[in-house]
Parts: sequence; structure tokens; C-alpha cells
Amino acid sequence: MKPSTKTTLTLVSTFLFTTAAYADPIIYPASGQSPQQIEQDKYQCYSWAKGQTGFDPMQNSAPTAQQSNPGTGAVAGGAARGAAKGAVIGAIAGDAGKGAAIGAASGGMMGGMRRRGARKQQAQAQQQAQQQHSSAGSEYDRAYSACLNGRGYTVR
Repeated sequence: MKPSTKTTLTLVSTFLFTTAAYADPIIYPASGQSPQQIEQDKYQCYSWAKGQTGFDPMQNSAPTAQQSNPGTGAVAGGAARGAAKGAVIGAIAGDAGKGAAIGAASGGMMGGMRRRGARKQQAQAQQQAQQQHSSAGSEYDRAYSACLNGRGYTVR
């Protein structure tokens, strides 16, 4: 199944946001630190910020959209169940074929509604995961910057 335009836009905007949000900060050695000292301080601040926040920008990638198709077969399954139920009711009423047809149509509609509901839940879960990831990344950035500022760097 081809992804919807909305799904594609969500993935692109997530990628762009994540790339911009976690770009390396600009670090100026305001106290004349040597290149070796800068690298040592950056590593120590990375380790400290990771320990403080539990977020590791080197390991924690942004959550991605699930590629599964929630509710696959829901329409056909609903139609089959509806047809079976309709045939039983139709047999009692005297026309099993007509009951099966009505049951199949209503079962198919119910299956489609379940599939749409599953897609909506998946989109909401994805959005929540992205927000949590972004929040954790922001906390890490604050801790990392605070550490470097404390060591005599200007961070932007």
C-alpha cells in the first residue's frame, strides 16, 4: 500500500526537525583552551549530560513511523463475519442469501471503521513518541551547554 501524503510529510518534517534540533552546538573557547582541551571537555560534558538526563544523542535516534498496515484485512474479515451472521439470521427469517448479503455489507463497513481507528491510534502514538524524544533531547542540550559554560566556553 502506498503511504499517504500526510504520512510522508510527517516523516520529512520529523527528519528535518530532528536534524536541526540535534545539530552540534557552536562552541567558542572563551578562555583560550587548546584543541586537545576542547575535545577532552566536550567528551566529559557529553558523558556528564548523558548521565544527568539519561539521553544519549549518539545512540537514541528519533522514533520512526511504523511501516505496518494496521487493520489489514479488516474489511474482508468484517465482511466474512457479517455474512456468516447474516446467513444465520436470514435462515431463521427464511432467506439466508439475502441475510448473508446484508451481513457482508455491514460487516465490511465495520471492518473499515476499525482499520481507520487503528491508523489514527498509530499516528497518535507516533506523535507522542516524537514529542518525548524531542523533550529528552532538549534536556540533554541544556545539560551539555551548562557543563561547557561552566568550563569557560561560550555555547550557541
